[in-house]
Amino acid sequence: MEIRNLTCISCPMGCQITVEMNGSEVVRVSGNTCKRGEVYARKEVTDPTRIVTTTVRVSGGKADMVSVKTRSDIPKGKISDCVKALKDIAVEAPVHIGDVIMSDVAGTGVDIVATKNVDKA
Repeated sequence: MEIRNLTCISCPMGCQITVEMNGSEVVRVSGNTCKRGEVYARKEVTDPTRIVTTTVRVSGGKADMVSVKTRSDIPKGKISDCVKALKDIAVEAPVHIGDVIMSDVAGTGVDIVATKNVDKA
């Protein structure tokens, strides 16, 4: 029986969660104070994912960079590929919140979207 200890990131409580596993099967989750904690723990030990946030360059804008994020979570192992795919990207101003900056980043099926407005210079 394998024991994994996690700090839950689903809410501000930061519960210390213990997950008991038998191979790849979750046998028991304890330490969570809400249902979200159990859902997080089960997913974290079987299929960890993350939202990626970063910036990309803007040409012709009042700001040189715009903040972006993945529209939804991606597999944790694809984070590096995602960031590399955005390294040389530059978008033309204006940029609006929700604009798709890149579709299907790193073959994840998830879009990169702008999280800030950047007007033309």
